[in-house]
Formats: sequence, C-alpha cells, structure tokens
Amino acid sequence: MVPTPTMAVHGATRTAVRVLCDGLRVESGPDVRVTLASPGFVATDLVTGTSDPDVRAALEAQRDAVAITPDAIARAIVFGVDQPADVDEIAVRPTAQA
Repeated sequence: MVPTPTMAVHGATRTAVRVLCDGLRVESGPDVRVTLASPGFVATDLVTGTSDPDVRAALEAQRDAVAITPDAIARAIVFGVDQPADVDEIAVRPTAQA
C-alpha cells in the first residue's frame, strides 16, 4: 500500500492485520486456518471519511475510475475458503489499480 495523505490510520491498520494473521498462523499451529484477504480499491464510501476535500475528490475520482465491487471481494473470500489449507493469502485488486 502506498501511503496517501489523510489515510495513515487505514494503512497502519492494514499492516497490523497482516502481522496479526502471520502471528496467528505461527501460534495456532496446523489446527486453525488463517487466510488474509487483501482487497485493493473497492467501490465503497470509505473515501468520504477523508477530511481533506482535495484528497477526497482525488480518491473519489480514482474509485470511480478503477474500483472493483464489494461483490468481487465476497466472491474472492468464498474462493479462498474453498482452497486447500496451504493457501494463506488472497490479494484482490482491480487490474487498473497502480
């Protein structure tokens, strides 16, 4: 993830979730399956919470140009659950996302 102005907490949270998943895999052993789903730009209203109006407008324009639907993320999660237990991460990003 590339840091974006006003999105530091979002980026830090994504990093924390990745480290938490890695730690759970190590600590839980083979009896608990942990799969991380890492979505790219998804067409949601998350960007409306951005406080800087210029950044918000830029993020909304990017969202409208490249974002994938929440349904695509749901289908990817179902796909991940259906995979063998040695699949531990799925990244789902729009092909147009830089």
